[in-house]
Amino acid sequence: MTRAKTLVAVCVALMAVISSVTGLNVAQPHLAAEFGASQGTVLWIINVYVLTLAALLLPLGAVGDRWGRRPVLLAGLGVFGVANVLAGLAPSVEVLLAARVLAGVGAATIMPVTLAVITSTFPEEERGRAIGVWTGVAGGGGLLGMFLSALLVDVADWRFLFVLPVVLVAVALVMAAGHVPDSRDVRPFDLGGALTSSVAVAGLIYFLHEGDLVGLAVGAAAAVGFVVWELRHRSPLLDVRVFRDRLATGSVVLLVVFGVQAGVSIVLYPFFQTVLGWSGLVSTVALLPMAGLMMVASGAAPGLAERVGARATTAAGIALSGIGLVLMASLVTDDYLSVLPGMIAMGVGMGLSMPGATEAITSSLPREQQGVASALNDVTREFGTALGVALLGAVVAGAVDSGGSFVEGWRTATWTGAALMAVLLAFVVRRR
Repeated sequence: MTRAKTLVAVCVALMAVISSVTGLNVAQPHLAAEFGASQGTVLWIINVYVLTLAALLLPLGAVGDRWGRRPVLLAGLGVFGVANVLAGLAPSVEVLLAARVLAGVGAATIMPVTLAVITSTFPEEERGRAIGVWTGVAGGGGLLGMFLSALLVDVADWRFLFVLPVVLVAVALVMAAGHVPDSRDVRPFDLGGALTSSVAVAGLIYFLHEGDLVGLAVGAAAAVGFVVWELRHRSPLLDVRVFRDRLATGSVVLLVVFGVQAGVSIVLYPFFQTVLGWSGLVSTVALLPMAGLMMVASGAAPGLAERVGARATTAAGIALSGIGLVLMASLVTDDYLSVLPGMIAMGVGMGLSMPGATEAITSSLPREQQGVASALNDVTREFGTALGVALLGAVVAGAVDSGGSFVEGWRTATWTGAALMAVLLAFVVRRR
């Protein structure tokens, strides 16, 4: 069993999960036409997967720690594969929604285990580079999955979108069975923490997606309940007292970086379609330079951190991302080349900033709780993504609704992202 094969196995499994987050976005008109569904229903088909995934990450991360990371990974891959087969064959909206919920359960089982296997298996001298590869797939895999999905929709049918995750699951199952070691932690399962964390995350993510104040109230109340319960529990799901120093810094960096990346990507895609008049497939191709450089830079970041330090590498990545956003906001016209330099800088910068943040989070919890640590990393990503899409999307919509052009709204959103990165840079530089 080689660690290189272990890394490939967990990254293939991760790619299956990540590609399913963005894949259906390109098929919205096809779903509406196929089922006669409203736009609200179509969005639920897309978002219920993310909502289920985010809500169950912490509990199922703990399940992996307790019951064994390899068997839980294999079980999650099985559930995820079956769910995607059902989705591809769904005869109705109801069946498709149920399949997407089941896929979210499988994804929440898979995602934290993939990172936990790396942090609990790789020796310290190799762990940083492996985490860099994992964060590259996590960061750029969504855009790559979106491209492959757009290609499948263009040349075949929306139902073929589910072939990609099924193929990835099949490959991951074979590799994981032979090359992923098992490890576990014998500790009581914190049922109260699992329930309150799920309700908190689901409520808050629902609020960010739908703007529903009931979701905010339920999520906030459950979050308070979770903290109180964890402080009193002898064997907590997540010891909230560890939210200091490196864990706090890593969480904030990941929250903002993924938020800005998701927010900018979500406004770049309609920019290519609305302003440049490109098709969905060409628009996704236009995003690939940013995704590819993000993945390359993530793989290179740990080596750079060994030479100049983790904080310097993260700060350089944040600064470069901010410069990229400034370039896009300043130079944008109705020409792709006007935004390409900023996309390149942003892709490299995001890639440099993510691995250090992920390692800071996972190294703050002991080896036997790496499933929970990995789940915390993933929940932070999901919150950042939802926040960024909600914030920067609202900035664009507000500008357009007040009579401005889409380009003006897009420029304002990009300047907002640059300001957020400037604040984050100051936070990281001043943090001890």
